[in-house]
This record gives sequence, C-alpha cells and structure tokens, in this order.
Amino acid sequence: MTTIAKQDLFINDEIRVREVRLIGLEGEQLGIKPRSEAQAIADEANVDLVLIQPQATPPVAKIMDYGKFKFEYQKKQKEQRKKQSVVTVKEVRLSPTIDKGDFDTKLRNAVKFLEKGNKVKVSIRFKGRMITHKEVGVKVLAEFAEATQDVAIIEQRPKMDGRQMFMQLAPAEKK
Repeated sequence: MTTIAKQDLFINDEIRVREVRLIGLEGEQLGIKPRSEAQAIADEANVDLVLIQPQATPPVAKIMDYGKFKFEYQKKQKEQRKKQSVVTVKEVRLSPTIDKGDFDTKLRNAVKFLEKGNKVKVSIRFKGRMITHKEVGVKVLAEFAEATQDVAIIEQRPKMDGRQMFMQLAPAEKK
C-alpha cells in the first residue's frame, strides 16, 4: 500500500474533479473515467473511491476499502515506531586529578550506558591553573578510552572546548 496521510486523501463525495484515472481493486488500470462513473463502479463493488494522487493530470483515484487501508497504514506506522531506537548521549564527567576508585566508578557507569546502546560523552573540566596541563587530561581520556575499547569505539577524539576537554564514545558493533 502507499504511504499517504489522511489529510492528502479525498474519499467518495469529497472528490471534486470531473474525471479521474481509475485504478481497480486488484491494482489494474481502468483508464480515464468521469468521476460519477468511477463512483458508480466503487459503489457497485461496495468499497470507496479514494483520490490518491490529486496533483496528477488527470488526478488518480483508486477503488479500495478505505477502512481496511487506514487500519493497515496505522498498523505499519506503529510497527515502524516500535522498531526505531532512540540513541541518547549520556555524559560522564572526570577531573584531571581523578583517583583510581572514582575513575572505576565512572568507567562502570559509562560501560553500563554503552551496553544499553547509548552514546557517552566523556568530559574533563579544567579548574584554575590546571588548564596549563592539558596533557594530563589527554592522558586520563586515553586511559578511559583504552578501558572501554571492548565495548566502545571512539566517535570523536579528545578535543578542547574552552576550559573543557571531551571525547565521544559510541557502542561497538555486536558480533
């Protein structure tokens, strides 16, 4: 079936054109017919006449069961919504002078986020004179990336942004 929203469709008596290119129940071309004749054919088959391409010359109308079409369309939309996954970016903040225990805690949280399929932004905020030792921050981020290499890939390398250095990790492909 075609993916057409309700606002695009005119049904039965809502169609206000003189003639339409008619498509039958089985998808066969029935040619260009006056609207009244097309409506009569649809009424005879006990289904609806639906204008599916109003901008075409002449407009295209199809003979179909509109209720069934609408149901199938909604079912397909629901299935698509179910299949899509929302990827969120979680942030883990570190400091250049982070201790081993805090580092391990932040690492566990990041691994948990990555296993759920979220991306992780790892950031280090430099305070005061720490900004003069950016290499310490790079070392901490490299250690973090190395510790997560089995569950994550580096999506964005460490980069400075003002007084903050960050990198972004994405979940690794599952084997």
